[in-house]
Amino acid sequence: MNKDFDTWNGLKKHIHTNGINCFYHEREIWWCSLGINVGYEEDGKGSQAERPVLIIKGFNRQLCWVVPLSTSSKHDKYHIPVGHIENDSASAIVSHMRPIDTKRFINKIGYLDQETFNNTKQAIKDLL
Repeated sequence: MNKDFDTWNGLKKHIHTNGINCFYHEREIWWCSLGINVGYEEDGKGSQAERPVLIIKGFNRQLCWVVPLSTSSKHDKYHIPVGHIENDSASAIVSHMRPIDTKRFINKIGYLDQETFNNTKQAIKDLL
């Protein structure tokens, strides 16, 4: 698979310099510029290398843990169903949880219900 790291690097520089740290809460789902990543790490898609993410834990206004979401229909301990996000069935890819700077956030999609959020957090704990 060919990955365009050069274009992503330019966009990443723009986000770093011009991005604004967004105000957020745990359980929110945001479109996020995750980027073009190495190997099998989860990539974003489209012109902003974006993907929806679920905010798991906030540390401060600039940094939080997120789990990328996918429309993949895999059913295993690494893909936790979270319901429908923007009319697509989605799963949280808990094995790809990572810290991100909130400058990467593009726009908020909505909230995950408390029960599904708790199930997702438990799946993360079970991996550790």
